[in-house]
Amino acid sequence: MISSLQQLTEEKIFTRQNIRQQIEKWKAEGHKIVFTNGVFDLLHIGHISYLLKAASFGNKLVIGLNADSSVKRLKGDKRPINTENSRAILLASMFFTDAIVVFEEDTPLNLIKDVLPDVLVKGADYKIEDIVGGKEVQESGGEVMVVDFVDGHSSTNLINKISDNRI
Repeated sequence: MISSLQQLTEEKIFTRQNIRQQIEKWKAEGHKIVFTNGVFDLLHIGHISYLLKAASFGNKLVIGLNADSSVKRLKGDKRPINTENSRAILLASMFFTDAIVVFEEDTPLNLIKDVLPDVLVKGADYKIEDIVGGKEVQESGGEVMVVDFVDGHSSTNLINKISDNRI
């Protein structure tokens, strides 16, 4: 059982360099690797539902997490609300999460190429042919899946609700 945040960090939060070794080990053991990515700034039921569904496509869930600098470029100067370290620890604390890797780029393409998962998962707001890394995953024998969102749940909605004092 995980007894501390430091132990949790050591067991589930990987660097770009050491995730490759872990993936090789898991694949050698016959595990089916699932990869998804996102900002996961203010965790809500939509995130949990999405991640649980993604995890169900295999038995090792790897989450690519946008670094703070990447989030600022993608979402604006007021984001992220939580730091990459806080977001990584929250995701790592979930029982269905096996690895978190923070990436600095605006897309996870290089990380996906490093991991080459058996299954790449994104939200249903994407078309399979438009998913970053999808082509690379399919060319390596993997599959690309989309997962429906839970209506009415998003970090942006939460932030707007708080900003408008509607809580």
